[in-house]
Amino acid sequence: MVYVFLADGFEEVEAVTPIDYLRRADIEVITVGVTGKTVTGAHNISVLCDISVDEIDISKADGIILPGGMPGTLNLENSAEVQSSIDYCNKNGLLIAAICAAPSVLGHKNILQGKKAVCFPGFESELHGADVTSDFAVTDGNIITAKGAGSASEFAFEIIKYFRDEQTALQIKSVVQTCY
Repeated sequence: MVYVFLADGFEEVEAVTPIDYLRRADIEVITVGVTGKTVTGAHNISVLCDISVDEIDISKADGIILPGGMPGTLNLENSAEVQSSIDYCNKNGLLIAAICAAPSVLGHKNILQGKKAVCFPGFESELHGADVTSDFAVTDGNIITAKGAGSASEFAFEIIKYFRDEQTALQIKSVVQTCY
C-alpha cells in the first residue's frame, strides 16, 4: 500500500495522476490529508482524503508519495508525521517518491546523498549531495523523483515499474495515451 500525502497548496496534477495510474495498475493507494481530511490544492481544487495524517499506520506502507507545489511542499516539510514517515521508509528501504519541489524535503534530510535525482528547475541546490539529472523522472534504489506537473505521467510510470514491472507500466501508458 502506498500513502500519498496531500497538504494545502499541493500541485493537483502531481497528486491525482499517480493516484489514478497506480490504482489502474491495482496498486493500493491511500490519500492522507496532512492539513485536514479535506485538502485544497494550489489551484483551489479541494480533495477529500481517505484518511487524515493522525490515522496513518506507516508500518503497513510499501512506500510514500510526496506531491510538490507551493506552499504544499513547505506544509509537507513542516509536518512531523510526514517527516517520521520519510524516516521510516528510508530506514526500511521502502519507496520514497517526490515530484517538483518535494524532492527538496528529501535533500534537506540528506537522503539524496550520492543518488540520481531531479526536481522543479530552481530547486537543484536543495537536493544536497544528489547527482542532479535533467530527466523527467528518475529512479535510484528506493527513491523516485520527478521534475514537475508536466512529468506527472512519467513519475507515475516509474512508480508502477517499481512495484510491478515495465510491462505493467507500458500497459497503463498505452491505455491512458490512446486519447492522444
